[in-house]
Amino acid sequence: MSSLFASEEEQTAAPGPFRPPAEARRRLDRLQDRRDDRVKKSIDLNAKFQAIDSYLGIADNVSAALKSLSDRLFQQTLDVVQEKLTIALQEILEQPIQFRATADFKRGAATVEFSVLRNGEEEDIMRGQGGSVANVLSVGLRMFALTALDPQRHRGFLVLDEQDCWLRPELVPRLVKMVHDAARALGFQVLMISHHDVALFDQYADKIYEFKPQADGSVQVEERVTRPGIEDVH
Repeated sequence: MSSLFASEEEQTAAPGPFRPPAEARRRLDRLQDRRDDRVKKSIDLNAKFQAIDSYLGIADNVSAALKSLSDRLFQQTLDVVQEKLTIALQEILEQPIQFRATADFKRGAATVEFSVLRNGEEEDIMRGQGGSVANVLSVGLRMFALTALDPQRHRGFLVLDEQDCWLRPELVPRLVKMVHDAARALGFQVLMISHHDVALFDQYADKIYEFKPQADGSVQVEERVTRPGIEDVH
């Protein structure tokens, strides 16, 4: 009696038919292409790993070199600040004063300590010359700070509110000259507010506006000086 089902012995007795040679060749070619692609990717990955290992091997040296360069550039900037503000102090106050800026680096951040020396002896900035030292330094440091700002986002405009308050009247024109010259050199506009006699500003100010209180409580504003060719401050 015949059966529609093959026995287990009959199913495993002999392998199935072989693939035609042409199909087998195509399959072999595809497998070889896949193998070659895997080998290429493995070589590329190995090269990348070697490059990463090389970078990691010099990373510490690069970081140290960059920090050293940054420190030197920072110190060079401080040296310029020291030089310029020392000149400003000596020219305005006519005193043998030297400005000193000492840099320190703690926890990945830079700090600066300011001091002044008179004949080699350290002096309190806030008390030097009755506060006039602090007046001069404050103006200079603000101007240096403005130069570090992005000009695309920050306008070069500085307001100095009674920065001459501790200066003797005869020293005020010297401060005004320093501000005027520095502002011209840096391309800044500076508005100075003062209670000193407006005549002290005549020589160097581009424009002077005098505010005069009136008996009725109002304030009269008079323009004292207008230099030709100077643009109005808006």
